Amino acid sequence: MLVGYARTSTVEQEAGLEAQARDLAAAGCERICSERVSSIGRRAELEAAIAFTRQGDTLIVTKPDRLARSVTDLLGIVERLEAKGVALRVLSMGGAVVDTRQPTGRLMLTMLGAVAEFERALMLERQREGIAKAKAEGKYQGRAPTAQRQADAVRQMKAEGVRPTEIARRLGIGRASVYRILGVEAA
Repeated sequence: MLVGYARTSTVEQEAGLEAQARDLAAAGCERICSERVSSIGRRAELEAAIAFTRQGDTLIVTKPDRLARSVTDLLGIVERLEAKGVALRVLSMGGAVVDTRQPTGRLMLTMLGAVAEFERALMLERQREGIAKAKAEGKYQGRAPTAQRQADAVRQMKAEGVRPTEIARRLGIGRASVYRILGVEAA
């Protein structure tokens, strides 16, 4: 069976997630697991895809950086797949199954993983430089605190007897933010 996995880091990358799903379907995937989550965090759908696969199946991704952000992580996933007898196919590598049991396949995948990791590091470096420059010019104050903008609504809901966990859920903010807003009042 062909199982696809698609991932983007943010909700704003919806078009990218749709494109990955389209490409995976075109490659013949019978099941596609997709998610919007950072590659650093817990990837529940990746775990579900790996758990779903059986010996003889193939896990398909569009690019290595959709599967893992570091070479170490990538090779760890490959080892888990190999232990189950599951092949890995990366569409950006010409769509051929990457036979990581062979030295050439492991080399190619490791090199592509290293390039993806390098690109990510360069992007983060440029981002940090841009932020530092904007701060020096007084044009960057950081992300606006979203919870503080809803402080009046938090206080009103609390006065109505709504519990902090429910306030957080209704407003789409963290529970800690609710407590922080209410704690500032108490002090």
